[in-house]
Amino acid sequence: MTKIDRRVQKTQDAIKHAFIWLMAEKGFDHLTIQDISDRANVGRRTIYDHYLDKFDILDRLIDEHIHELRVLCRGAADLSFEEGNLIWFEYFQQNEAFFTTILSSKGAPTFRTSFLTFVIEELKADVVTTTGLNEGLSREIVLRFFGAAIVEIVEAWITGGLTEPAEVVARQMGSLLDRNL
Repeated sequence: MTKIDRRVQKTQDAIKHAFIWLMAEKGFDHLTIQDISDRANVGRRTIYDHYLDKFDILDRLIDEHIHELRVLCRGAADLSFEEGNLIWFEYFQQNEAFFTTILSSKGAPTFRTSFLTFVIEELKADVVTTTGLNEGLSREIVLRFFGAAIVEIVEAWITGGLTEPAEVVARQMGSLLDRNL
């Protein structure tokens, strides 16, 4: 990486970090580019050099996390759902500030939609409706059913609706998936 690339990365990291913390403090609606600029210690123009507006920052943060989850899935392709879920929940814990903030903000529907689309895509290879437990069922219904269940469980755990430790939630959710797909 060149010196310029590191500076760009450092600037973008500062902007994203400031955005997450300010969204938690003020809420998305009350968050301004000037607030982000002040917190990140960069000029407003610098923010606009990297992002269109606060909606673009939000969208890119969501895309980055979905991308990281996709990378984790690729690395866990040979694992059971239970083992793979443990990896996911470790990631959620490591990025708790983002996920807690996004799910308690106006960005929640955007994240939920992106996350559900991603989960359904990841499940496609594992859903068989021509034989086995799900024989004769609509593949689309099975995908949406399990996709929505995963999104709900993850969201409930992140927002405190489930009080079990991450390992327990990951193992039980994985066990249910392993049994039914």
